[in-house]
Amino acid sequence: MASIPDSSWTLVTVFGELDLVSGDQIRPQLYDALATSASGVELDLSGLSFCDCAGLSVLLELRHRARTQGKTVTIRAADPAFDRLLHLIGGHELFPRPRSRHPQPHAHRSPLSPELVSSS
Repeated sequence: MASIPDSSWTLVTVFGELDLVSGDQIRPQLYDALATSASGVELDLSGLSFCDCAGLSVLLELRHRARTQGKTVTIRAADPAFDRLLHLIGGHELFPRPRSRHPQPHAHRSPLSPELVSSS
């Protein structure tokens, strides 16, 4: 079992609605969070109240970018409706839960937008 240092993952919390407009707004911030991480991004989507196909596409694009960089995108927590959406499309295999309990990423939290909070 591998031990992952605190600084290797970036925890990103997305809340509110994730649709075409908000997805376009947070896409660059998600990419920045990925770029500053050594291993990848852990998403906390438990505060997501709505996600449409355009919002899901933003997360799939993030996953694709992570894979090209040899990184991973996992979902630490999700709203039940989003969890159901992932189940319906077979997305649990695309966005796995973290396998082991990683040490918590740094406690520093800086708001990136009204819909996105990142902790690296």
